[in-house]
Amino acid sequence: MFPSNFAWGAATAAYQIEGGWDSDGKGPSIWDTFCHKGGGLVFEDHSGDVACNSYEFWEEDLKCIRQLGLTHYRLSLSWSRLLPDGTTKHVNQKGVRYYNKVIDDLLASNVIPMVTLYHFDLPQALQDRGGWKSPEMADIFDSYARFAFQTFGDRVKLWLTINEPYICAKLGHEDGIFAPGVKEPGMAAYLVGHNMLRAHARAWHSYHSLYRAEQGGAVSLAINSNWAEPENPTSPEDRAATERYLAFSLGWFAWPVFVTGDYPEVMRSRVELRSKGLSCQGCRLPVFSKSEPTILGTADFFALNYYTSRMVKPMSDLPQVSGFRGDRDAEEIVDPSWPVCGASWLAVVPDGLRKLLNYIKNTFNNPAVYITENGFSQVGPVNMDDVPRSRFYQDAIQEVARAIQEDGVDVRGYFAWSLLDNFEWADGFSVRFGLFHVDFSQPERKRSIYLSGREYAGIISKYRALTGTNNSQ
Repeated sequence: MFPSNFAWGAATAAYQIEGGWDSDGKGPSIWDTFCHKGGGLVFEDHSGDVACNSYEFWEEDLKCIRQLGLTHYRLSLSWSRLLPDGTTKHVNQKGVRYYNKVIDDLLASNVIPMVTLYHFDLPQALQDRGGWKSPEMADIFDSYARFAFQTFGDRVKLWLTINEPYICAKLGHEDGIFAPGVKEPGMAAYLVGHNMLRAHARAWHSYHSLYRAEQGGAVSLAINSNWAEPENPTSPEDRAATERYLAFSLGWFAWPVFVTGDYPEVMRSRVELRSKGLSCQGCRLPVFSKSEPTILGTADFFALNYYTSRMVKPMSDLPQVSGFRGDRDAEEIVDPSWPVCGASWLAVVPDGLRKLLNYIKNTFNNPAVYITENGFSQVGPVNMDDVPRSRFYQDAIQEVARAIQEDGVDVRGYFAWSLLDNFEWADGFSVRFGLFHVDFSQPERKRSIYLSGREYAGIISKYRALTGTNNSQ
């Protein structure tokens, strides 16, 4: 049984669904720039220029939301649609009207919005000023956040500042396979992650001091993490490597917010050990300044994006600093030994979610948890009768129920990724996570419900009926 006020949701992100990339005064984002470069950076040079065209077809999305019977819907704001140059010097009122309509329509349908301020799509104008590598981004983001709280906070009560800072930092600034396409191994990712944490903390403090009393909302950041297990559970070396793996992924952003206000000790010590010879302290993994707003305690709930699990063992061939990659500071090798379905990185391990929820409970002082993304992809020919994905949702939600009932984890909600097939970043439209299929070959972008969507709607209806919270959606 789930709590009567449990959030049953689905999630999307602005660049992945909206389209209208230059419509009605919107400024370009780093993903517009990245995709328009061409040259194979994105699968078959796909882009989000049109995507699901939710900017024009929002009412079609709303029909999908109502058909599922969702209680909550997670969306992100396009920063550059609202503030074309990234600053509050120029507000695009057409962008404001669009999101006002979305929020108002959701509330009129008895659906509670969860709004993400930043989901990978930095205004290009800010990237031109240094982007997330620049320390000034903390203040700029705080100004944007205050604008959003002031503009929409009378109706939005669940906020996420930044989605998956790990992905932004590593894939965008170390591997270079996500926008902005920076490749600075072992250096830029830590700096970007640091500035994102600073930006999040400032926005949280602004909400807490200026808006919370009147608006009564809650603010967090969405942290992605795999579950990890030692390849050999009896090996002390494998267990230690697994702890390092979790410290360098989940702990990187959760530890400063929920535990100490600083990075995990094993993370800092490993990075500093491998930075010897660079003649500077904190030149790779920065140090939080005592003069800045504290990071610790700047989350009103734990927002978790979970997709897959990994088995871990120690890495044997540590490179020297002259050739290091930041992802190897953890000294681990990841071996996906579970069945893989859909996207090549996605090993299907529903019970890993329950294990990760227990780890969060025990490591981060039993916080309230929203699972803000969880999903299963489809590749190749479209199959509307997606039985494996339907089974995945049944299994994953059952694991969440067990975590609540048997383990005492305080899970407040579950958001499926995603409402719609959409632009899946470097994979373009070749990977589909939607509960609704979108026909990208036609201008009207017709939405059609998958079997998994019908099954998810049935699960929601069943549990809402059991708790007496069904309505006539």
